[in-house]
Amino acid sequence: MKKFLQLLSFLALLAPLSYADDLTNGLNAYEKSDYGTAATFFQNACEADNAEACYNLANMYDSGLGVYKDDAKAVSLFTKSCNGGFSDGCYNLGIMYDTGEGVAKDAVKAFTLFYKSCESAHTRGCYSTALMYYKGQGVQKDYTKAFELFQKTCNEGYEKSCYNLGVMYRNGQGVAKNLDKALELYKSACEQNLSIACDKYGKLRNEMQ
Repeated sequence: MKKFLQLLSFLALLAPLSYADDLTNGLNAYEKSDYGTAATFFQNACEADNAEACYNLANMYDSGLGVYKDDAKAVSLFTKSCNGGFSDGCYNLGIMYDTGEGVAKDAVKAFTLFYKSCESAHTRGCYSTALMYYKGQGVQKDYTKAFELFQKTCNEGYEKSCYNLGVMYRNGQGVAKNLDKALELYKSACEQNLSIACDKYGKLRNEMQ
């Protein structure tokens, strides 16, 4: 669900040197599976308002690596990371609200966070925003907006978006029904190893013969 390590971001490179060093040392320790040391370095950098370090520490609390698993603590740290402008922090916080992990489930809050990450060009954030528009979860159902965001993220190479775009072409949702286009999109997602897309591709191809 959530990825852990980040390469040093532009934000980190602009941080005071000691805080950037703490982030770098934390990443190095994590890569060596020295999770306790990594958590300490991330904690130091996070306390100095390094949003990326807060994000990495949140993931460690979420998974119980180097620290005791604490979903509520992870939520707090993802919040700090998101407020600090780190889009992955907003996205992961959205997941926590969407699933009710460490915080009360709140579809509206999840949508808001996914949308915020999407505004920072976060591909998975845009995909999740599109999905919520499509389902009408946390926001009024809007096939047109869902289609636009699935199209955007499919163009960025996200296979789940290509699959969902295929579904919309298959059903004529937010776009004119086009089975050839749906087949093309299912095939594209299948070639990226999305099994449900492979299944839909085979079934639709048989229907069209």
